Amino acid sequence: MAKDKINCSLQLLDLPWEDVLVPHILSYLPLRHIISLQRVSKAFQSLVQLYLANCRSFDSTQLGSQLPKSAFSNMLRHNSVLQRLDLRSCSDWLTDKELLPVIGQNHHLLHINLNSCVQLSRQSLVAISLSCPHLRNICLGHCEWVDCLSLRSLADHCKHLEAVDLTACRQLKDDAICYLAQKSKQMKSLSLAVNANISDVAVEETAKNCRDLEHLDLTGCLRVKNESIRTLAEYCAKLKSLKVKHCHNVTESSLGILRKRDVTLDVEPPLQRALVLLQDVVGFAPFINLQI
Repeated sequence: MAKDKINCSLQLLDLPWEDVLVPHILSYLPLRHIISLQRVSKAFQSLVQLYLANCRSFDSTQLGSQLPKSAFSNMLRHNSVLQRLDLRSCSDWLTDKELLPVIGQNHHLLHINLNSCVQLSRQSLVAISLSCPHLRNICLGHCEWVDCLSLRSLADHCKHLEAVDLTACRQLKDDAICYLAQKSKQMKSLSLAVNANISDVAVEETAKNCRDLEHLDLTGCLRVKNESIRTLAEYCAKLKSLKVKHCHNVTESSLGILRKRDVTLDVEPPLQRALVLLQDVVGFAPFINLQI
């Protein structure tokens, strides 16, 4: 039985690696299964290294949260063709030291996810802006090291940004968001959630500059008011969803305009909210004659 397995492995490895095995077999396997193939033999180890050097997408979530630093650095040290890089699962240990070499040799990155990578610094974002001119999508949620200067660098050098997640980037203020909006007029998705520094100024500037905006998250932006939501309705005809939960100064007088356009909102209409509240209080939904 063991001999049969060895023969099967040899027959598989006889196929052209770059033309057949990598693009037509390995590319369809989960990353964790590909990595485990290295334990089969030295030949499979070489095959996996070839795959890692040529893969276009690296998603750390496929490997779980136990990916060690040394393994990460070894996996991508020869790769210069990445287009997607998701490092959410590396948030506990990822620092500039591990990230900068990968960014420095990959100039074709389109999508980067650094959500909750709190041990990085503004140096990483500056490096991304200088090395990845084609970048379209970046997630920096809960990265409080993102500051105005590093975000300006991103806006200056990455001219094709379409989606930016700045959730809980609490150093950022209106002027930084205004600058980003002015430089990224093709923006389609933007999250400014959980940022008490963001006000109507940033929202209005975003609305006036990013006319193709489809998704905007303002959850918990306590300084945002109805005025900017009306501006958003006026300028962003393509808007599909808006999140304003916990924005206590945003009311139905502005949301109603978007609701009529079938924009998806995370705040229920007043009557529906009242019914839900009554149901919670008395334990049943009361009958209301809406014709009265």
